[in-house]
Amino acid sequence: MSVLVTGGAGYIGSHMVYELLDHGEKPVVLDNLSTGNRELVPDNVPFVEGDVGDSRCVEDLLTTYDVKAIVHFAGSIVVPESVADPLKYYLNNTVHSRSLIESAVKCGVKNFIFSSTAAVYGMPEENPVEESALLKPISPYGTSKMMTELMLSDVAKANDLNYVALRYFNVAGADQKGRTGQSTPEATHLIKVAVQVALGQRPYLEIFGTDYETEDGTCVRDYIHVSDLAHLHLLALNKLEGEGGSSVYNCGYGHGQSVLQVVDAVKRISGVDFEVRYSSRRPGDPAALVARSEKIQRDMNWMPKFESLDKIVSSAFAWEKSLLQK
Repeated sequence: MSVLVTGGAGYIGSHMVYELLDHGEKPVVLDNLSTGNRELVPDNVPFVEGDVGDSRCVEDLLTTYDVKAIVHFAGSIVVPESVADPLKYYLNNTVHSRSLIESAVKCGVKNFIFSSTAAVYGMPEENPVEESALLKPISPYGTSKMMTELMLSDVAKANDLNYVALRYFNVAGADQKGRTGQSTPEATHLIKVAVQVALGQRPYLEIFGTDYETEDGTCVRDYIHVSDLAHLHLLALNKLEGEGGSSVYNCGYGHGQSVLQVVDAVKRISGVDFEVRYSSRRPGDPAALVARSEKIQRDMNWMPKFESLDKIVSSAFAWEKSLLQK
């Protein structure tokens, strides 16, 4: 089956491309390379440099490759940037997604998987947070993703389209075979940044806030290995192909680690006692954000393979070391 992967030259998208290949599917990649890396896409996978908002380009791809499903990763993801430049996020994440959804309907693509985010919850009143929790995003990034979820819900009711929206918590780690990983030079993900500090690529690690109401005073997040996340997309695709029906799911393990726990793990696995500096809280950072994951485990019979923090950090460390050797 041909599957269009938008943003397939990016971090999570490239893992999805390999997941599809590993299971005998036929991915087709569309990426504008604004943050993606062409080298992360295997040579035997059709690749087009273009934008999801270009309906002519998208519809040509959908018909040329007889695409049966779309997995939509393309978009902007940095929360502070979204606050500083909200129009960029409403264009990239909402307006362009609307165009992509319209192209899917026009070309008869019936299955759509959307890369959403836990940022749609904002500051949840309860942790772990479940899918039925009130959506109250506190950044344009979260709002732009929520708006796309709403569009998908409305379009699915009016057309022959089924979708799964996957709300990611904190994605980290890298492909176990070393084929792909987080390659954005200025990435802001904690584990990548901490590993880069351990490898001497950054001078120190900055921690924002040590006075939260958590066990050690630092923020707690639910870190999910990117390979487990990619497999969840495949399971979602199988679900749509089989029983159909639209759904929304959290993507996390149901337990969290604090910033200091992550730092300790990176220091232990790297063997480097790097410098850590402490700063005040960043606006909009919830003290804890942890997924209720029972729904996705039940509906998709999901058994995570890389759940431990050590596995996540070890794979991220191995990937960053490999980048230094290129």
